[in-house]
Amino acid sequence: MHIDEAVWAAQGWERLADGVGRRRLPGWDATTGLVVGERAVLLYDTGSSLAEGAAIRAQAEAITGGRRVTHIALGHPHFDHVLGTAAFAGAEVFGAVGTDDLLASDRTRAELYTDAVRHGADERAAAAATEALVAPRSTVTGEWTLDLGGRQVLLANVGPGHTGHDLVLLVPGERETVFCGDLVEESGEPQAGPDAIGGRWPDALDRLLALGGEDAQYVPGHGAVVDAAFVRRQRDELARRFQVS
Repeated sequence: MHIDEAVWAAQGWERLADGVGRRRLPGWDATTGLVVGERAVLLYDTGSSLAEGAAIRAQAEAITGGRRVTHIALGHPHFDHVLGTAAFAGAEVFGAVGTDDLLASDRTRAELYTDAVRHGADERAAAAATEALVAPRSTVTGEWTLDLGGRQVLLANVGPGHTGHDLVLLVPGERETVFCGDLVEESGEPQAGPDAIGGRWPDALDRLLALGGEDAQYVPGHGAVVDAAFVRRQRDELARRFQVS
């Protein structure tokens, strides 16, 4: 589906390819991505609160001429990427295998609330979002192809790495677009929290590069769009950091 660049820009989004765009969200500079097909609309990550999710939903509908988001892919289960999901009623939600049980647990909800507040989120907004938290009903073990109508996209579980549940999105085109989640970060050093699996992270980036290829544009979870050479350098830096080959 062709959407003029001016339509994306009017909503504060960056056009990446025909029918593909992303927005760098305020606050934590997390990326949310949109892929528009003839029959379906896919969103990659939903923001850090219900209000942010609702704003993303309104922007997506403005970009697509009133069409609703039908599918959501969650790149990984951190607060700044998943707490807006409940704003998209009726959407089919995908995550890496295990994300369903993780996000359904009271312990994870408590951890997401604590993490959001620790990073500066409003306590009431964080409480509302974690109470309404939506867990994926569709989980990806290896790869899952989605037909959006006129275009097929690939969800790939390439982790573990940044977390134990990293899901990336590959969108074919004249130049393939790869939404990497926080497996790749451009605006700062990759963040490794207590749920990171550093010894496996370089392998995850090897798989990411094998899927995307040398000519793809790689969209990090935070920061500007990068190329394969950047991803490879970050892979090597992570290997040195975690002392793996």
